[in-house]
Amino acid sequence: MATVREVQQRLISLGYDVGPSGADGIPGRSTTKAVTHFQEDKKLSILYPGTIGPKTLVALGLNDNKPMVPPWVTEARRFLGLHEVKNAKALDKALRLDASEIAWCGAFVGVVIATALPKEPMPANPLGSRNWLKFGKPLNDPQIGAIAVFWRGSKDGWQGHVGIVVGHDKTHLHILGGNQSDSVSVARIAKTRLLGYRWAVTYQDAPYVALPMTTISASVTTNEA
Repeated sequence: MATVREVQQRLISLGYDVGPSGADGIPGRSTTKAVTHFQEDKKLSILYPGTIGPKTLVALGLNDNKPMVPPWVTEARRFLGLHEVKNAKALDKALRLDASEIAWCGAFVGVVIATALPKEPMPANPLGSRNWLKFGKPLNDPQIGAIAVFWRGSKDGWQGHVGIVVGHDKTHLHILGGNQSDSVSVARIAKTRLLGYRWAVTYQDAPYVALPMTTISASVTTNEA
């Protein structure tokens, strides 16, 4: 499975500028620009230039017949472990808000999506977790990188939670998200709380193959307030 770092390394070897940090594994604007230039030079027909899909991977010589980890997942993992109190300065700077004063799961998803997919339309008021039900396009089943929206408190209420799918088991989704135990973490959230999956429209389509179930040692979260 190709990684952002491998794509960056290949682009650098071909003479493309991915930014001053080089192959840092971060799917930022400089990397997107370099990918776009490569696609133009290779005359690749890409619906959303700058995104990395099968055509681009083949042209880069990185195709291993496995999907690439979505760049927003890679970006989100950079923040793993950051706590809204212990790491307030770094977290608040990234989110551009005071994480100790507001439910920030929606802000976290918005930041990593905006960084990885600069042209992706954001839902109105991304701080509202349930507003992410209007993000991108619907997805029927879990896939790595899917945006998962959950109800919290009451299914018919207004409270909720949003995060990124990184796996699942029979009863729970494995969610990489913010405001989970007041930090960025991977937690297990019951599938019975799911309101819907969404997928970015400026990225390649989600895989059609079912996501295999996995087992992880992560806490179950029931209230992400």
